[in-house]
Amino acid sequence: MQHAQVPLLGFAAFSGTGKTTLLAQIIPLLKQHGLRIGLIKHSHHDFQIDQPGKDSFRLREAGASPVMLISSHRRAIITEISPEREPSLDDELQLFDQSEVDLILVEGFKTEPFPKIEVHRPSLNNPLLYPNDPNVIAIATDSVMKTPDTLMLLDLNQPQMIAGFILKQFLGRL
Repeated sequence: MQHAQVPLLGFAAFSGTGKTTLLAQIIPLLKQHGLRIGLIKHSHHDFQIDQPGKDSFRLREAGASPVMLISSHRRAIITEISPEREPSLDDELQLFDQSEVDLILVEGFKTEPFPKIEVHRPSLNNPLLYPNDPNVIAIATDSVMKTPDTLMLLDLNQPQMIAGFILKQFLGRL
């Protein structure tokens, strides 16, 4: 990724596999080690960050873009993408303030070329991604499976193990 200024690590899987749940468990563990974590989540939906009836929604619907919504607690910038196009991770990294983070975790963008942990639940009957993606560096799964020696097998139900892998093997810390 040309525009990555800090390490990027993706979590790739089919929808419904538990990527968000896993990330919500791992992020606090990484923060306990002093890491500042950024996150980019790719959505395939026409999501709304502001709600109908709110001023920001009305002004955006009227044609303003970008719209910055700001308070003493947080800031959100909403930009309409026109013409509609599928975003690329590298393009989005140009817009992401990387100056205050040590690591960017990415949920989605599973076909893009950057290091990823594949999240796999055999019970969902989805194919494995790693045979067709040389960027998968580990597999987090809830089942015992045989993997190539080049891939680390992680227990999906042990977020501490996954955080340890990120810290030691991926970031070279501890």
